[in-house]
Amino acid sequence: MKINFLKTISKNILLALGLLSINNFANAQLSIEITGAGANQIGIAVADFAGSTTPSSVITQTIHNDLQRSGLFNLLPTDGYYDYDENSQPNYKTWKSKNADALALGSVSDAGNGKYIARYRLHDVPQESVLSGLEVSANQIRTAGHKIADDIYEKLTGQKGVFSTRIAYVMKSGGKYYLQIADADGESPVSALISNEPIISPTWSPDGNKLAYVSFEKKKPMIYVHHVSTGKRQILANFKGSNSAPAFSPDGSKVAIVLSKDGNSQIYTINANGGGLKRITNSRGIDTEPKFSPDGNFIYFTSDRGGSPQIYKTSANGGSATRITFEGNYNVSPRPSPDGKSLAFISRRNGRFYLASLDLASGQTQILNDTGKDESPSFAPNSQMILFASYNGGRGILSAVSADGRVKQKLSVPSGEIREPAWGPYRN
Repeated sequence: MKINFLKTISKNILLALGLLSINNFANAQLSIEITGAGANQIGIAVADFAGSTTPSSVITQTIHNDLQRSGLFNLLPTDGYYDYDENSQPNYKTWKSKNADALALGSVSDAGNGKYIARYRLHDVPQESVLSGLEVSANQIRTAGHKIADDIYEKLTGQKGVFSTRIAYVMKSGGKYYLQIADADGESPVSALISNEPIISPTWSPDGNKLAYVSFEKKKPMIYVHHVSTGKRQILANFKGSNSAPAFSPDGSKVAIVLSKDGNSQIYTINANGGGLKRITNSRGIDTEPKFSPDGNFIYFTSDRGGSPQIYKTSANGGSATRITFEGNYNVSPRPSPDGKSLAFISRRNGRFYLASLDLASGQTQILNDTGKDESPSFAPNSQMILFASYNGGRGILSAVSADGRVKQKLSVPSGEIREPAWGPYRN
């Protein structure tokens, strides 16, 4: 007998949301616990930025925390290295003795009209040279800190940083559901939407200006597109039956959705502004959880067409499907990495649900987390971290793990549970 895994997933999501309970959540920051480290950490010192005390402290600490969270850096003590700014000439011999690979020096000033200007230089200690420099103007001092941390990360690792990106997630309090948007470090959360009915499956548009999600506010699942900056939104899909699992195409022109209007849940695409509905899959099973490949040519999805839930791939224009997962009898929630090299998904092993990664070139699968209660993976835009929902001490939290499984983070709020994470794209 086939398992109706779509209903099972939906039931589990709603049950999880029903258990959420958060008081005074609006100001509750996500606290972060970090374990593990990269194979070869880079030694770096971030000296206190010159300038007035509060902005200096905030920007220095933001950069420090961002780099530390990545697990790739060994943050060295600066030992009272004060009164230096981006124009100062460091004593390279001193920093070599501390095993520093890099040194960041900078300053911050109030530009008026609510803006700050931060300047910094990144020094290559072994080469005794300036590796990078940046001037950032921002309304929030933490924003400037994230941008500088991104620059440091890119110059020292060769990968683009994601500290300036945002995340979205869902939580519930007092019988209401909240779609939250926060900085990648969980700071500065705001409520994009408050509803008396469940909100699930948030997903970002490629430009980061919109979120698509499923809302039950009309007593049935309908897909909305929400403009983040204005709060305006429109219904994208309200067909007979269930409307679920939206996913934007890489160019933002289309959205893959799941509809049950013709019977079993099947995958369709629709223009991002509505219209142009096209059926993509046509099976006797349940096809759900679509995600476009980074080049937009294919759609990965979950289907029980073979008897048990597995991950398949089909052309974005429809046609025959190719099975992707073969290890285990239950693999769901495919999420291709932005670089196209791997696929994150949830794999059931011995009755427990684990975040896994499939190397698309070699076909090798790796289990990345050990809680056994993982859901809803979402890649960072640089493909180096995966955000997902999990549990800790019986309470729902968000977690993140590096693509190689070495660095793990737990993100939680003081008095509640959070689910349904979505990592946003790079910001212009």
